[in-house]
Amino acid sequence: MKSLLSFSLLQAIWLLVVLLCPSALLAEISNPILFVTQVPKPEDFANIVSTFGNHRATLDSAPRGGDLWIRYPDGSLKNLTNSAGYGKSGFQGDSGIAVRDPAVHWSGSKALFSMVVGSPAQYEYEDYRFQLYEISGLGKTDTPVITKVAHQPEDYNNVMPVYGTDDSIFFISDRPYNGQSHLYPQLDEYESTPTNTGLWKLTPQSGVLKIIDHSPSGDFDPIVDSFGRVLFVRWDHLQRDQQNDAGVYGAYNMSSESTSASPLATAAEVFPEPRSNSTGAFGAVQGHRFNLFMPWMCEEDGTELETLNHVGRHELHDYFTNSFLSDGALKEFLGQSSSRLNQYSIQNFFHISEDPNRPGVYLGVNAPEFYTHTSGQIIELYGPEGTPADEMYVEPITHPSTSSPDSSPPPSHSGLYRNPVMLTTGELLAAHTSETQADNNTGSRAFPSSRYDYRLRVVAPAGQYSQASTFLTNGISKSVQFYDPDVLVTYSGPLWELQPVEVVARAIPYRLNPTLSTTESSIFDTFDVSLEEFKEYLVQTQSALIVSRDVTTRDESDTQQPFNLRVAQSGAQTVGSAGDLYDISSIAFLQGNLVRRYTNLHQGVRTLAQRIGSTLGPLSAQSGGVGSVPIASDGSIAVLLPAGKATTWELLSPAGESVVKERYWVTFQPGEVRVCTSCHGINSFDQAGNIKPQNAPLALAQLLAWWKDGGADQLGEVSINAVTRVSGKKNRRRNGVRSRGKLRVRLIGQNGISGNTPLTVRFTVDGFQCDESVGPFSLGEDRKSVLRRRAPRVRGKHPLTIKAYASGFQVGLLHTTLRGPGKRKKGLKLKKKTKICRVLSKLSYGQ
Repeated sequence: MKSLLSFSLLQAIWLLVVLLCPSALLAEISNPILFVTQVPKPEDFANIVSTFGNHRATLDSAPRGGDLWIRYPDGSLKNLTNSAGYGKSGFQGDSGIAVRDPAVHWSGSKALFSMVVGSPAQYEYEDYRFQLYEISGLGKTDTPVITKVAHQPEDYNNVMPVYGTDDSIFFISDRPYNGQSHLYPQLDEYESTPTNTGLWKLTPQSGVLKIIDHSPSGDFDPIVDSFGRVLFVRWDHLQRDQQNDAGVYGAYNMSSESTSASPLATAAEVFPEPRSNSTGAFGAVQGHRFNLFMPWMCEEDGTELETLNHVGRHELHDYFTNSFLSDGALKEFLGQSSSRLNQYSIQNFFHISEDPNRPGVYLGVNAPEFYTHTSGQIIELYGPEGTPADEMYVEPITHPSTSSPDSSPPPSHSGLYRNPVMLTTGELLAAHTSETQADNNTGSRAFPSSRYDYRLRVVAPAGQYSQASTFLTNGISKSVQFYDPDVLVTYSGPLWELQPVEVVARAIPYRLNPTLSTTESSIFDTFDVSLEEFKEYLVQTQSALIVSRDVTTRDESDTQQPFNLRVAQSGAQTVGSAGDLYDISSIAFLQGNLVRRYTNLHQGVRTLAQRIGSTLGPLSAQSGGVGSVPIASDGSIAVLLPAGKATTWELLSPAGESVVKERYWVTFQPGEVRVCTSCHGINSFDQAGNIKPQNAPLALAQLLAWWKDGGADQLGEVSINAVTRVSGKKNRRRNGVRSRGKLRVRLIGQNGISGNTPLTVRFTVDGFQCDESVGPFSLGEDRKSVLRRRAPRVRGKHPLTIKAYASGFQVGLLHTTLRGPGKRKKGLKLKKKTKICRVLSKLSYGQ
């Protein structure tokens, strides 16, 4: 009791000094600090300061009234958005803004951020979107200039931008993974709440936009680290639909992702195992529930996507369950009693940033999923490039008691922290609230009041741990009003200070492109297959090559799923200890298809794991069924998969029963050749104490021999013919498609294409590949279909390429011409090309 009273007395003295002498206690910082202010939002579910669903620009998610600020070394402040003509006090209206996510350029002379402009009048509804902006003129005497980033998806929310090493922009967006608006919004795998669709990359100069990680539940806070890797936090929640389990939301499946898909009289799910205990082919099965926020990484082109250095639950978490209950060798995981190096378990990892003075040391926040707006305990994660996951460890920076809210806190609880950033000069900054309880609205909807008082502060050592010390500002207050959507919300008082970032020049990382291991590259040489030509084929077919050397091997720590595995065809096996021995014969791949909808919940569509419609390889599985390939006699697999979409997999028994499941979604890039040594990648040793497999995978040799012999053509073909209808008459022009008529694209399945094969049609206009596509759809019983729409208007002749894909593989091609009146003076501008693409994407089809 004495220590608690002493702590309270110190807090009172500190508050008194701050009130009497505020400027005397401001931190001395050598470089400018960019940060944002935010009207307090006390509720903590799917809003701008929540763990998930925080991308939306609606008034209930992002209250208007915040600004982008800069704090100079002398302590003076400048409201940058206001100085550039954005934002206001009082009633927000058309000029009201919310600002978030500043990120400074390598030069230190400009920055990216995200902003929404406008709020409605009473009883009005408008769609507002967070968009990306760039600001220059950050000097104390400069006039700041704000420019909207060109070529970003304007119909969707774009947040959390960061510069790539070539000035491309990585950001988070809720744009559907394939650009098809009828799949908006994507719903997460937990509460079926609108979420972002993952990590995207934009090259503003050319307008090239690509999805890097299709994330079914969302990605957050990307950075480019000192090694040149793109790091971000991802929400992994690969489990069955709890809304469907509840039985009250009217869950049902659609027949496909197509605009013409029909609802099915089923809500069937096949992957993973149910959320509650069940019975399977191997006896009792533990219910599977999965929910974690973890650091991930990839190359700037999106390849090599995986958790940071392959770190996972075994290295960072304290407890999770085993799968099969009848196998005594499968054990629940207990982190504190394991022999792992890291002895400090965490709940989640939010707000990743890198220490600029210690490359590979990453700051983050260990916090619960709800109640605290992702604020909690500041931690460090040691993970330089090349560090095996079992050699990574967590260091607590603030006291462990700060990791959770507490209504009766111990003296060690110094409040809650978020947005930690280490400065180049060695100071640690964070947004901090002295409140220790969970937040809630202590006011009303019309007059909201939060318990939290986030202020930017230096976090300094205070004994064994660090805690908040000096402030960066004297506090920033504002009076605002806005409608949400019909209630007039009034707030007057201090604003939250969030997301600090140091304005300083940084060295641009130099990164060598990853190369294929000599083990696999020698197989390409043996079969005289050019790796570059093969990759070009993969790009053309929008596919990736996936290779694993020996799927019977698993990391020594993973004894929660079956680990004594034997290839049924050959007897090749890896046995770790006593326990059941499981025969496996094939591996099946699943995609995250957006086909789950509800009659009594949010509008939108949730991801559902479904077997990939088609895989390509030299053999077909005996028992695995659709979307599977056999395991080679040495335990290896090699398969061509559709790229650009969330994918997962499972090992199957000879009877087609699931033995081992992948617990994460992974997105592969077109043209990627991805090699893994094992099914669950090995950190140092496998379950039998062996190092990573070194064998030359037989499955890759079989696939290359098959591919070189034309095996990839065995999927079948689609004949494409493009014509127009003018004045009710067919006009089959050999020299192209006349633009003012009706474009008809006729598709006829040939050479193995069945009537129920899902097809997608993509277009390239004047050398510009459209992001938009038509489909997937099926040809029907007669294997014929026609796409129809009025052709877009152009002048002169322009090359038009039409391609048909089945399960990601190109099966049809037509080079034609889009013709309009007059002569073509020059190529189409990018804006015109994208407009044409949007028109083409709205082609409707029928039998």
